[in-house]
Amino acid sequence: MANNDTIKKTITVALLLCIVCSVVVSTASVVLKPAQEANKRLDFNRNILMAAGMYDSSKSVESQFSSIEVKMVDLNTGKFTSEIDAATFDQRKAAKDPKLSSELSPEEDVANLSRRENFAKVYLVKGGDKGFSTVILPISGYGLWGTLYGFLAVESDGNTIVGLGYYDHKETPGLGAEVDNPRWKALWEGKKIYDEDGDVAISVIKGSVGPNTDDAEHKVDGLSGATLTSVGVDHMMKFWLGSDGYGPFLKNLKAGEA
Repeated sequence: MANNDTIKKTITVALLLCIVCSVVVSTASVVLKPAQEANKRLDFNRNILMAAGMYDSSKSVESQFSSIEVKMVDLNTGKFTSEIDAATFDQRKAAKDPKLSSELSPEEDVANLSRRENFAKVYLVKGGDKGFSTVILPISGYGLWGTLYGFLAVESDGNTIVGLGYYDHKETPGLGAEVDNPRWKALWEGKKIYDEDGDVAISVIKGSVGPNTDDAEHKVDGLSGATLTSVGVDHMMKFWLGSDGYGPFLKNLKAGEA
């Protein structure tokens, strides 16, 4: 009777098993990739809808997203552009590509991004006298442990905040991760971005905004126990709503010149 316990046969069986498993895993990865990509897009679009206060869990994301128009903005001019295809543009990748982004000086880089993409994909909610009622802007900036990625929704006046939401971050659960807390996000609704001189006035303060707080319309409560995350969000707003971010675009949009 042949001996089945030889080293050669053991290695052969192990190799065959590895090959079979590799084929199964590779095949599953290829077959499931389209579904994974579709789910990723749905989740991304869901977060856009949530930031604008539009998401309804009883309806499909696709049907709700049909009321949104996607357009590209040249951040250097603050105007819409057809130079870049919105369907294939990946803003996060563009921020790391020297051909599609600009290096920020230490003075400019208040959000700790190192580079800023030259183009941005924005989302316009159809309707209203201007053809849109809300514009949803992708934003990013460093918190405590890493970069937070999210969306800021602004009314067609270019100054009133509709909502805020983050879809990717590494902040501490129970502390900085409270950026996901609906109660905290609700504090942003109705806040004003700019002061009478057109300067960015919105800020995240230490403590709470009370009835006697000066310029309360420009201030949002800080996150309890998460000072660095709060500072990160504050700096993110200062950058993206300022002259190096969406400031020129929002000004042009308000004037009907985008």
